[in-house]
Formats: sequence, structure tokens, C-alpha cells
Amino acid sequence: MYVTDPIADMLTRIRNANIAYHEVVDIPMSNMKHRIARVLKDEGYIKNYKVINDPGKPYQMLRIYLHYGPNKERVIQGLRRVSKPGRRIYVNSRDLPKVMGGLGVAIISTSSGLMTDAEARKKGLGGEVLCYVW
Repeated sequence: MYVTDPIADMLTRIRNANIAYHEVVDIPMSNMKHRIARVLKDEGYIKNYKVINDPGKPYQMLRIYLHYGPNKERVIQGLRRVSKPGRRIYVNSRDLPKVMGGLGVAIISTSSGLMTDAEARKKGLGGEVLCYVW
């Protein structure tokens, strides 16, 4: 299966699994998706993630363990892809977005790697706005 926007595919898989209250979701592995999963884990949106090497498949899978509250409340309320292959969105350090008035997180691809909008603001870096998570 060929996907033109693998990051949007990852976010859609997480969104669909979250809506259906799945505990895990498997996504084809890439370095960018691995770094996005690391940011989501650091921010507390997912429990954990790990790389799965299945000998029956020609590629690795990224298994994401979703996080829910004590009464099955969704931790991830929404995911939105911002910069797309057809239209890239770049911001400088002064114009970094605040998601939901600071309650959410924007994942930014900077020259120092992937980080949240708060980290980029603290380091004075701008970059490509990949997605919003709230």
C-alpha cells in the first residue's frame, strides 16, 4: 500500500483507534513516525511505543499503546495534520502556534529535531509545524 502522506496516515490510525477505544495500534515504521511517537509519549498522550520486527513482513511496525483515563476518558481529544506535502507550513520562533490556548501541543520539526512548541519557544527555534495534538 502506497501512502502519499505517511504522517497523516499515522495520525488517522491513532485517531481511529482512539475513537474505538483500542489499546494498541500498529503503524508501518519510519524514523519520523518513531520521533513523533517519542514526543507523544513524553507529553503523556500515549502510554508507550515499541518497534516490532515481524519476520513475516518485509518492514518493521511501530506499535503504539494508547492511554486512557481511569473511567475510559480519552487522553487524546484530537489530532490534526497542519503541514501537508502539498502545502508546507513553516513558522519562525516568534510565530510558534499555541494549541487550545496552551492546553494542547504542536509538534515542530526544527533543525535540532522534533520537539513541542514549548520546547522550540524556549530554545528560540522555528521550523515546520507537523501537527496539533490536544
